[in-house]
Amino acid sequence: MFEGLTGRLGDIFDRLRKRGALSEEDVSAALREVRIALLEADVALPVVKQFVASVKERAVGQDILRSVTPGQQVIKIVHDHLIEMLGTEGVEINLNAVAPVPILMVGLQGSGKTTTSAKIALRLKTRDRKKVLMASLDVRRPAAQEQLRVLGEQVGVATLPIIVGQQPVEIARRAMTTGRLEGYDVVMLDTAGRLAIDAELMAEVAAVRDATAPVETLLVVDAMTGQDAVTVATNFEQQLGITGIVLTRIDGDARGGAALSMRQITGKPIKLLGTGEKVDALETFHPDRIAGRILGMGDVVSLVEKAVESIDQEEAEKLARKMEKGGFDLDDMASQLRQIRKMGGMQGMLGMLPGIGKIKNQLKDANVDERMLKRQEAIISSMTRAERRDIKLLNASRRRRIATGSGTTVQDVNRLLKQFQDMQQMMKQVKKLGKKGLMRQGLAGLLPKM
Repeated sequence: MFEGLTGRLGDIFDRLRKRGALSEEDVSAALREVRIALLEADVALPVVKQFVASVKERAVGQDILRSVTPGQQVIKIVHDHLIEMLGTEGVEINLNAVAPVPILMVGLQGSGKTTTSAKIALRLKTRDRKKVLMASLDVRRPAAQEQLRVLGEQVGVATLPIIVGQQPVEIARRAMTTGRLEGYDVVMLDTAGRLAIDAELMAEVAAVRDATAPVETLLVVDAMTGQDAVTVATNFEQQLGITGIVLTRIDGDARGGAALSMRQITGKPIKLLGTGEKVDALETFHPDRIAGRILGMGDVVSLVEKAVESIDQEEAEKLARKMEKGGFDLDDMASQLRQIRKMGGMQGMLGMLPGIGKIKNQLKDANVDERMLKRQEAIISSMTRAERRDIKLLNASRRRRIATGSGTTVQDVNRLLKQFQDMQQMMKQVKKLGKKGLMRQGLAGLLPKM
């Protein structure tokens, strides 16, 4: 998300940084470009006008224009205003109520509401240690209730048994009664959607809301719908009253204007971001981190958090011990490939690193293909245990067999082995330098001597 906006703003601010001093005209010209960049990113016009006016008011002050680093100061002002626009700080799901806490999921059909319900249920179960019950109130869409039941099995969360013929309010009441009798902490109510907002949809959801008094009413919106997402959020807030927003499919939206407009226009916080199709692809929305990503400053905090969640500590310690002894085999490499994929793949990780926008084009030219990680895992899986431990066994015929077994080519196998040998060489260099030598020489100590 925000890929296009990050690139445009990066170019604008690079030009500001290069100037030793800034005139009021320089700042105005830069902000005109910022305005165009925001509009092209699908940010709502009223939000853009207010944002640019607020930034200009502070940026043309004498303290900024006379500053030693005026360009950096303007960027700081833009950064601070982005955070204000996005909501200042992250807001978690409110569970501060008598159990079972009802959470009402609302939104249009196709926004990813049912999948998001399962993602939130998994998050509450694993992160907050809550006992969660999910109930599908969608009696219109074929197999909607069955879809939630299957998702419940996948994430290990209970779902309310389906009774054919029951209407949404009856199902909601039965879910709350079951939640109370069976000791559930949270009851998630997944309502029906429509292709567009209509009176019937709002009446149905309002009836469920009145019957269950939800602590949270979360609107699920597809970020790919751009300006329409803001319109949907405004209508749901005005007619129903929502407590927060979950933006889905942000991994497929390079513009990101919906996220920038949503908080400002509805006054309701974006609480969560759906970052992919997997059931654990859900993030807390942190305005300061998102602002950093937009301005190419990266999001190292989220990257570290992702690493902590994804990396098997025991496996990491085992690998560290092997590296200290100079041992590193293809099983270890396969383990590292799995960890990278768990953390969102190469693109997901790179997107959180500061300044990465500058080299995005080079990365595209280098053909960093996410499928390559899966291919490499398949190649290693097609080897015998002995081959994974000693690549010297891999003669031409064995390489052909591995290529056939993994659905790749001999060239792919050779590339992987070359990459592995390079990694192995670096591990040996780490061992040779030792901790003190590595600290003294840094990365330069790992580079091959010319």
